[in-house]
Amino acid sequence: MMRQLISSGAPWEPLVGYSRAVRVGNVVEVAGTTAQDGDVITGEGDVYAQTQRVLEKIG
Repeated sequence: MMRQLISSGAPWEPLVGYSRAVRVGNVVEVAGTTAQDGDVITGEGDVYAQTQRVLEKIG
């Protein structure tokens, strides 16, 4: 099966060999995605709102 690395363009990804996501076949593993955008945390204290934001970013 083909392995596809998915990058977000963050400057540290090539330096440490980090990928935002890895796809192998029909499975996608996602890492390091949070509900924080800069200094703003979406839904602080609200797990549901944070999960929605993370899934939006992954999409």
